[in-house]
Amino acid sequence: MNETPAKPAAKKTTAKKTATKTAAPTTTTAAKKTTTAKRAPAAKKAATKRTAATKAAAPVQKASPARKPESRVAMVRRARRINRELAELYPYAHPELDFTNPFELLVATVLSAQTTDLRVNQTTPRLFAACPTPEDMAAIPPEQLEELIRPTGFFRAKAKSLIGLSTALRDRFGGEVPGRLEDLVTLPGVGRKTANVVLGNAFGVPGITVDTHFGRLARRFGWTTAQDAEKVEADVAEIFPKSDWTMLSHRVVFHGRRVCHSRKPACGACPIAPLCPAYGEGETDPEKAKKLLKYELGGQPGQRLKPPADYPGRPAAPLAAS
Repeated sequence: MNETPAKPAAKKTTAKKTATKTAAPTTTTAAKKTTTAKRAPAAKKAATKRTAATKAAAPVQKASPARKPESRVAMVRRARRINRELAELYPYAHPELDFTNPFELLVATVLSAQTTDLRVNQTTPRLFAACPTPEDMAAIPPEQLEELIRPTGFFRAKAKSLIGLSTALRDRFGGEVPGRLEDLVTLPGVGRKTANVVLGNAFGVPGITVDTHFGRLARRFGWTTAQDAEKVEADVAEIFPKSDWTMLSHRVVFHGRRVCHSRKPACGACPIAPLCPAYGEGETDPEKAKKLLKYELGGQPGQRLKPPADYPGRPAAPLAAS
């Protein structure tokens, strides 16, 4: 029997298998496309939900309104209102150095460079016990004076200035501290800031004391853009009447030490925040800001060992007890 016809049947079977194999990937690909197509809308919906949830969780940040340019007249009015507000906040503002006469204030102010008034106040009792007059301080051995003022830092340079100014007071001013700016600034270690402190608080002559606190706040308040202390003094002097200068200095310095700190101002606890162009540079949360307050506003001792009678805070502790 001839079996040749069986061969074509085998070929047909092979062809069918080949066709089936060839078609299979097409079906799989189609299935994958269908699955992907089904997943795509679901993924988009999930992404949309996640985006919506993120937006809902994130706090809405409103763009702060652009501040309108302030006229000179408006700035002066705002500055004087700040002074009035600070007067209500600190009716007890005062120089934070302990002294009983112009010489003690002059010496304490020279010592206050690069240190705190507290450290000076803790140091001067022993110093004034040993050198109560310019004549005494001019005659003391430098090494002994350096040891007395060592806690204030930079004691060698400060000792040189103190001996120099005491000698000048003894030889040129009859042992008395002069009451004129032009005379005070001729003394070793005495600049305009020190001279204004002495004039305003020992002689009743109005003066603006531009220390680091005053300069910082004057710029934050928009009273000046200057960095130089003399330029700051000149700019502020044009805003306020001369009769306000000394007390303005105390109030601004008080505020700088207690509330408007250099690195982290307590904006959220500041009573004059609505008047301040720099509001927001520091902590704005009221509770967090309250924890940044210092000295009597923060329930801590002040800087003076012998503060004025109307000071509402506690006196500072002597050096031995600190």
